[in-house]
Formats: sequence, C-alpha cells, structure tokens
Amino acid sequence: MIDARGFSCPQPVFMLMESMKSGDTYYEIMVDNHAAKENVSRFATSKDFNVEVEDKGNEYLIKVKK
Repeated sequence: MIDARGFSCPQPVFMLMESMKSGDTYYEIMVDNHAAKENVSRFATSKDFNVEVEDKGNEYLIKVKK
C-alpha cells in the first residue's frame, strides 16, 4: 500500500505513477485530502484502471485495479 497521507498534490499522483512502473495490476493508496483523492482517481482512470474509493473518516483508501 502507498501511504500518501500528509502529502499534497501532485505528490500522491507521482507516488502512484512511480508504483505503476512495476507493471502490477492492483494498487492501494491512502490519502488524507479531497484534492488528492480526486487527482489520484482521475490519473488512474486516465491509465485505464478501475477506481474504488473507501471513505475512512478523514482519509480515503483508493483501490486501483485493471
């Protein structure tokens, strides 16, 4: 899991982008602000991944899969 809590955009997107270089088909990224949730989700969708977001109170768990 990618822990992007405490980072503001675009850093969470860059963290996911770097992880995607592995070629895996499933990633989880935890963010703690709405902008990061939206930007990470939009980026993953643009790369043809499906996105599921779980609201964890003040944090969001974003599941990204092919």
